Amino acid sequence: MKIFPALILNVVLTACGQSAPTDTVESLAANPERLKELRAQCKADHAKLGDALCNAVAEATRKRFMGNGTPYTPESAPKN
Repeated sequence: MKIFPALILNVVLTACGQSAPTDTVESLAANPERLKELRAQCKADHAKLGDALCNAVAEATRKRFMGNGTPYTPESAPKN
């Protein structure tokens, strides 16, 4: 029987006294107030919130700012 990695992560985090992050990049990008709150918390005490959540906050901030980005296409490049 194979154990899913997410299940293992939840067990380890629960044993360490931390809960798994429930905020996803998508949910944070859709909720600017929550994103702003967590950005301030990550800035103040990154170690307390942890890498996983602060990385999700950073990615959601990037997505809100940049969107999906504009893919590079050689046809639209300026001609010299």
